[in-house]
Amino acid sequence: MPVRLLAIMVLFYFNYFFLVPKILLKRTTLTYVLICFLLITAVGLAINLCYPPRAPKFISSPASIPEITAAPPKLSDFPPGRFYRYRDNPFFNQIFTMLILSTPFFVSALLRVYIEWGKNEELRKKVESEKTSSELQFLKTQLNPHFLFNSLNAIYSLSAKSSKDTSEAIINLSELMRYMLYEADKDLVPLRKELEYIKNYVQLQRLRLSDSVNVKLKISGEDRNKVIPPLLFISFIENAFKYGTDYEGKTYVEINLLIENGSIYFRVENRIGTYRKQKKSSGVGLQNVKNRLNLLYPESHELEVKNDGETYCVTLNLYL
Repeated sequence: MPVRLLAIMVLFYFNYFFLVPKILLKRTTLTYVLICFLLITAVGLAINLCYPPRAPKFISSPASIPEITAAPPKLSDFPPGRFYRYRDNPFFNQIFTMLILSTPFFVSALLRVYIEWGKNEELRKKVESEKTSSELQFLKTQLNPHFLFNSLNAIYSLSAKSSKDTSEAIINLSELMRYMLYEADKDLVPLRKELEYIKNYVQLQRLRLSDSVNVKLKISGEDRNKVIPPLLFISFIENAFKYGTDYEGKTYVEINLLIENGSIYFRVENRIGTYRKQKKSSGVGLQNVKNRLNLLYPESHELEVKNDGETYCVTLNLYL
């Protein structure tokens, strides 16, 4: 028994530290199974040859055990209904030993594969997290120049008309840029600051427009102690102002934000200007925010976009 126990311990650690990581996890399963079978067979033969089993043993009731002679007993020598075990068979001994030696291979392989799976799962989650972070950062770098380009166009429009609102528009832009420089690079920002950013942007657009009577912004609900990823709504709002001006220069944009305990309801609607209907948009900003929503809130947001040719409406339910 000590020999078999020693063999079991050696095979357990040899399989755990060498065979599984070097062969099972890096090569084919067939190669691993073949090597294990040959190793178990060889070790079993060595044990049986070096430590042969003892003389035959018979198990029966004491009163019915016949006297053991040099000749092997026959089945007819035992009374009916008695149980016995005969172990003087080399093939049986080899099979029995191999079955015992297979146990450490099964246990150690199962244990090592489970541990490696856990490590790989943790590594996969880490890689996915880093990949998501990199993609979000890339999307932000795309979004910022896009926003700056649109804002500068708005101020240029004011300056071209020598508007008295140009200086106020520049101040609004500076507030917007301050937010983007010092807040937008964070993973989460206070919802209050994000709402101030939206208000400044809408005010900048009102200064630029010749007719902003139909530009409406309504924010309701409690924003304290709530955080949100920055720049989630601005692309939808930009798009509304970009395409919400009709041929007379009137702009129809309506923005609603409802903040509840665990969710934000956002809706922006604009009429599609006549001269904008046939103009194809690059859609960079909108696609970016859709990608960000899928990365940040894969199972906790509902986005619906409707376009009937006359009105463009975006509805977003965000579950914080």
